[in-house]
Amino acid sequence: MSFIDTSTNNGVGEIVLNRPKALNALDQSMVDDMYQTLLAWGDDARVDTVLVTSGSDRAFCAGGDIRAIREHALAGETEEVHHYFESEYRLDQLIAEYPKPYVTLIDGVVMGGGLGISVHGEVRVVTEKAVAAMPETGIGFFPDIGASYFLPRLPEGVGMWMGLTGERVSGEGMIAVGLATHYVRSHNLPHVAAAIRGGARLADAFANYVEPAAVDIDMMDKAAQYFDDNNVTAIMGGLRGAVAVDDLWATEALRALEAASPTSLLVTANLIDKGSSSQLDECFDRELHAADRITTGHDFAEGVRAVLVDKDRDPQWDPATVEDVDAATVYDIVGD
Repeated sequence: MSFIDTSTNNGVGEIVLNRPKALNALDQSMVDDMYQTLLAWGDDARVDTVLVTSGSDRAFCAGGDIRAIREHALAGETEEVHHYFESEYRLDQLIAEYPKPYVTLIDGVVMGGGLGISVHGEVRVVTEKAVAAMPETGIGFFPDIGASYFLPRLPEGVGMWMGLTGERVSGEGMIAVGLATHYVRSHNLPHVAAAIRGGARLADAFANYVEPAAVDIDMMDKAAQYFDDNNVTAIMGGLRGAVAVDDLWATEALRALEAASPTSLLVTANLIDKGSSSQLDECFDRELHAADRITTGHDFAEGVRAVLVDKDRDPQWDPATVEDVDAATVYDIVGD
């Protein structure tokens, strides 16, 4: 059974993500099918533009199939784990280098791997229903899919804040920080999609529907104030000082950090820091190395159990605090 539907009409190749029960979480078959489809369309003279949409009104794509990865990891099937991430990053790299306009319409949740198949593309359309997040530190993993490349290139502090806390960003926020390129009201999105499918020029398809997006100045300022650092201990210390004077934004951010895997926090900060001066392919190589290693550890299995399997939301991290994480462990996971 395929979880993507494809069609070509009027010079447009469309991919519809169609795994609604899993909020379009990317399993191995979806990654493989998307890659082969995009590879073929890249050289197909009948396709001028690629359009990626969702068959679900709840989500564009909620990420990767993390439960399946955990099952492979627990079974010691490290080759399957490596193959999944290698395939996913290969797909994201193809999208980043795609020779034709690649358009995604995001009208719901987009997390993790969903950002991988959208952010690297040329045109990312979001609505007021769009919600983006990289919540991986809460499951003992780290923001991957090239996040160590694009997060440090967001406005000051925003990428570190998103990567460490997993906090959600609205569609308007995605525009403000550069994760999306066009803002359209949800009720107008079908009109935009129909115009693109009809072969209209992208500028014409958007002409009557794109609106300016409000900027969350408070979020931008707070992220710059508290997360313009690669030292997790220092970030948490600054937030604790702000909490003491009743800064509600800092309180929420600190709560998210204290609930996350300490090992994941340090790995994430390290990857974002290194990614700030790396090329995209170098970031993917580093992330693949990190994925291979972190998925064999305690926190990944425990985090996915607590959030996605048993859903008790009470992971028992080991080590339990940032101060207790061995620097050698972080170095082994991240590599060079």
